[in-house]
Amino acid sequence: MAINHESQIGEVLSTSRNATHSFSKQTFEGIRLLTGLGVEGDAHMGKTVKHRSRVAQNPNQPNLRQVHLIHSELFDELERSGFHVNPGQLGENITTRGIDLLGLPTGTKLTIGVDAVIEITGLRNPCAQIDHFQSGLLQAVLDHDENGNLVRKAGVMGIVLTGGDVRVGDEIRVILPVEPYRPLERV
Repeated sequence: MAINHESQIGEVLSTSRNATHSFSKQTFEGIRLLTGLGVEGDAHMGKTVKHRSRVAQNPNQPNLRQVHLIHSELFDELERSGFHVNPGQLGENITTRGIDLLGLPTGTKLTIGVDAVIEITGLRNPCAQIDHFQSGLLQAVLDHDENGNLVRKAGVMGIVLTGGDVRVGDEIRVILPVEPYRPLERV
């Protein structure tokens, strides 16, 4: 049975930011999203790429990774596999509950709280740093589908279309793009 993604309503479980390029982010009761830039006070904020490896390739690339969202259901799954991960520890800005983030198509808009709108640009591609946080965690956030294709479970990335405050407990609503849908790819 197909999930009706547009009928999903989720909530913000946690918000995080970090002004330095550290692996984990500090949690706060709320964060401010800035239109076209990302999370105020976060190292990844900006119109062009801020991720160090991408800056080395081409510092003028558009920043499609302004906001990192992870579904808290991943933490539940990891806990069952013997890992203990709290919100913000995998570097996400917004931890969600109740939305199948990985099942959304590219271009999906998430309205959060009163004003904020994020457009999903793609999947987070987890790197080896995740194993420095907890040994074996990289393998735990990767999987394969029934066709043997790699499945990245470490959340989605997005850009800020409309800025606003995002607070713990805020409602998240899904607005799907016009069909045909494009599946999420790593960004």
